[in-house]
Amino acid sequence: MKCANIEELYDLRETIAADLFAGAVYPWELLPRIHDFILELGEKLDPEIYEKKGENIWIAKSAKVAPTACLNGPLIVDEDAEIRHCAFVRGNAIVGKGAVVGNSTELKNVILFNKVQVPHYNYVGDSILGYKAHMGAGSITSNVKSDKTLVVIKGDGDQIPTGLKKVGAMLGDRVEVGCNSVLNPGTVIGRDSNVYPTSMVRGVVPGNSIFKKTGEVVQKK
Repeated sequence: MKCANIEELYDLRETIAADLFAGAVYPWELLPRIHDFILELGEKLDPEIYEKKGENIWIAKSAKVAPTACLNGPLIVDEDAEIRHCAFVRGNAIVGKGAVVGNSTELKNVILFNKVQVPHYNYVGDSILGYKAHMGAGSITSNVKSDKTLVVIKGDGDQIPTGLKKVGAMLGDRVEVGCNSVLNPGTVIGRDSNVYPTSMVRGVVPGNSIFKKTGEVVQKK
């Protein structure tokens, strides 16, 4: 079970951040670059479509942002996205077209592709979520190991050092994560896969599969 690369995980036509991925092989390589990329891209955005609000915050005029949401830059909220009541964006975030950031959801150093949904009590940090990925209520990305050592991506017979202390989850396009699941540091889930509710996921989950529990991952028919 080899670790999926960017091409195998994501349709780059479904993110305003496509240029950030150029030259990279694995998605976690991009995490240290998100901050500067947003600053550079934000200044180039069409003022007819996006409005700059606050320090280094660009919000599409068609997006809906609840007055109770707390937004910190650098941040880009793309067209038709929705940021709901009491969402907390700590910065270094790109929220894709039509994406939903819901009640009491917290974001930090993330890329949400178009139509991603993190709608209820989610924490998403140091992570990249592909097109139409969905995290059920209460599911979170854990981004720091308990012993504070650097994160290593682990598949069967395949270990890739990231060189980073903070790595959350890399979810491929159309991944579905069940309610109250925890995605441990360095989790990679391939395209079109599902995770059962209340799961504890670690390592690489192949695409087009169902994660039932550790040691029980089946391919979809």
